[in-house]
Amino acid sequence: MTPRIAVLGAGHAGPAIARVAIAAGYPVSVAASGDPEKIALITSVLVPGAEPRWAADAVRDAGVVVLSIPLHRFAAFDPGLVAGKIVIDAMNYWPPIDGVQELFDDPRYGSSEIVQRRLARSMVVKTLNHIGYHELEEELRPAGAPDRRALGVAGDDPGAVAVVADVVERIGYDAVRLDGLREGRRLQPGGPVFGVSLSRGQFERALGAEAA
Repeated sequence: MTPRIAVLGAGHAGPAIARVAIAAGYPVSVAASGDPEKIALITSVLVPGAEPRWAADAVRDAGVVVLSIPLHRFAAFDPGLVAGKIVIDAMNYWPPIDGVQELFDDPRYGSSEIVQRRLARSMVVKTLNHIGYHELEEELRPAGAPDRRALGVAGDDPGAVAVVADVVERIGYDAVRLDGLREGRRLQPGGPVFGVSLSRGQFERALGAEAA
């Protein structure tokens, strides 16, 4: 089964994620904060093959939802919209870039843990946040390629992690599963693998070196 993917966010990262998903054979819907007609032109140009839809419609038909909205808008995001859904958290909390966000400014938790606490009825999986949107298409490689890049996948629901890891593999990356959503903080800005192109072995060694 190939799940439909709903990408919430039509900025920089959202369309890039949508494009690689479409190239991997996934049906994809894209939604922004309002009327899909407002993003119809940009979708046809930047994400040919994706369907612009109202967010509620896109999520209803999706097996996987990619949350790629500006982080400062998350406080107003309706948790009910994605209740019962697998949610890929592709967002980052990066104060030097985005400023301090009160909701996320708690060092006891990783940003995706905070997202999961708010989206309590969803299965949140952190990935696609530690690779630049401009690199997504450039760095994907077929399975077995010696220079295939690894991406971390962190979540508390094993079934959701398995689904998302398969998405990561199919779009052209080696999925490295971390031990729970709490470990997702190691994928955040400042973490050992953030923004670094690493093979699976290098990725695992970088995580191991930090833990040592």
